[in-house]
Amino acid sequence: MFDILIKGGRVYDGTGAPWFHAGVAVQDGKVAAIGPIAASEARRVIDAGGIAVSPGFIDIHSHSDTVFLANPKADSKVRQGVTLEVAGNCGSSVAPVTEKSLERTQQSTQGEAEVSWRTMGEYFDTLERSGVTTNFACLVGHGQVRTGVMGYDRRPPTAAELDAMKKLVAQAMDDGAVGISSGLIYPPSSYAETDELIELARVVAAKHGMYFTHMRNENVELLKSVAEAIEVGQMAGLPVQIAHHKASGQKAWGLVKQSLAMIDEARVRGVDVTADQYPYIASSTGLTSIIPGWAHEGGRPAILARLKDAETRARLKIEVTAGRGDTWDKLVVSKVTTEKNKRFEGKSIAEIAAALGKEPCDAAFDLLIEEDCEVGQISFGMCEEDVMTVMRHPFIMPGSDGSSLADHGVLGEGKPHPRNYGTFARVLGKYVREEHNLRLEEAIRKMTSLPAWRLGLWDRGILRPGNCADITIFDPATVKDVSDFPDPHRYAAGIPYVLVNGQVVVEHGSRTDAVAGKVLRMRK
Repeated sequence: MFDILIKGGRVYDGTGAPWFHAGVAVQDGKVAAIGPIAASEARRVIDAGGIAVSPGFIDIHSHSDTVFLANPKADSKVRQGVTLEVAGNCGSSVAPVTEKSLERTQQSTQGEAEVSWRTMGEYFDTLERSGVTTNFACLVGHGQVRTGVMGYDRRPPTAAELDAMKKLVAQAMDDGAVGISSGLIYPPSSYAETDELIELARVVAAKHGMYFTHMRNENVELLKSVAEAIEVGQMAGLPVQIAHHKASGQKAWGLVKQSLAMIDEARVRGVDVTADQYPYIASSTGLTSIIPGWAHEGGRPAILARLKDAETRARLKIEVTAGRGDTWDKLVVSKVTTEKNKRFEGKSIAEIAAALGKEPCDAAFDLLIEEDCEVGQISFGMCEEDVMTVMRHPFIMPGSDGSSLADHGVLGEGKPHPRNYGTFARVLGKYVREEHNLRLEEAIRKMTSLPAWRLGLWDRGILRPGNCADITIFDPATVKDVSDFPDPHRYAAGIPYVLVNGQVVVEHGSRTDAVAGKVLRMRK
């Protein structure tokens, strides 16, 4: 007897091939058979009722590094069909941890967990004890490694420091990391020259890992940044994944046509480059990103000291104002920590400034001081034409750049970016059904077999006998993202069933109690 039989659906196998009618049988966490299977052959039957049965969606760009320790149920991700997440992106993993990086690591958890681990392996052990609902893989962050050895020093490493960083990276890879990620707009990762990145990437290449990069610039210097990413891959000899590919800022709109051509040209030359994308015109990060890199040297205490020092603050104000111009209305506060400033969540810096009777830059600086630099922000900087252009490229895969949140508890606070709840449903609803920007089969390929291929996971991402039973059942006619910017904590619609490793984690559109994911240690 099979454990579960999914019958009556249209099977989209994840390869991009046309759908076909078949039953999908699950046994012991694997796809056991696909074809004409009688209901009497299974202990449980799920009637798909003519809607789509596909592999579970893979979120190749996630930041769910510590949320499972607060809530292992991954509500916002599994309810949009995600069955695997890759964390540690943008240079910001939470392992390895040294004496120099402990404070940074604890701050990055935002109260979701107590940092009890030191190595990547110990971090994975902690996650396994807590439980994960989506399968989980992780990158080692360059920013985390650099902090662990050099703190927030804005300089090249010494030979001894570079060697120490290499050893941390090598250990993380041996513990099962996917590869290394960089966050080249975020200090201290941004303090690294290209040569440093190449040297660390060579350690990863020797262990058959990958280089994921949040590039130095996604604005008018986008093409220069893409060239650097390609150079790292070429010189170190490893695959490259460009994070959340976009052109941010009106002056940069349209550059994605050239950047995509650069990716194509690199692949012709033998450099394995791909990218991911979230399907929105707004980005999200911390408000400290408005502060120039030089002012981050020394970490958070040094930033706060500079904001409080009149002379340095005046210099910062000139630089920040010159860079932002009159775009403060496009910069929205998504999360704060103090009760007194909760009223500003969902408000733009321009609106906050008007309410306080301050200039926008001063309002932003004062908010950072009051919140100890813990301010989330959403920035509206892209255009729909670019989003759809990038999405159509055959080597671009969706990635949320978000976390597994929930509509309750500590993970339900603030007004976070809707991508945490709606990325994959939005691609299927808006960009497939409404905009006809992608064929449904192609969208599913981009969410399943393409990221599985990128990660080297040959037993996931395609529905075929012997593969892991990560399965999403959704209705192409009704699937949609419900989360929006004013009211983000809302789950996607049109996804009645999700299975992770053969266990039902979403049933009739509601979350079950199953915590069925596995920590994937990517040992080669």
